[in-house]
Amino acid sequence: MSDAQKTRTTVDIYGQQYIIVGTESSSHVRLVASMVDEKMREISSKNPSLDTSKLAVLTAVNAVNDYLKLKDQLEKLEGELKRVKD
Repeated sequence: MSDAQKTRTTVDIYGQQYIIVGTESSSHVRLVASMVDEKMREISSKNPSLDTSKLAVLTAVNAVNDYLKLKDQLEKLEGELKRVKD
């Protein structure tokens, strides 16, 4: 994919600015960044002594955990749908 097809979006996550380059729309990138910021602030409010690196890792662990749960749910639903169709 050429650079011309990529968008550059500046976002703020936990008080730091990042430039995200990718093929997603700027609104999508801002939504993702907002959700990451929200999760970091939520975890930080429960664990105020965490440094930013540990906070980022815990945020990533939470995000991957949520992803795996949703992936499992999707696979189960696809299995049910296949059984209903057959």
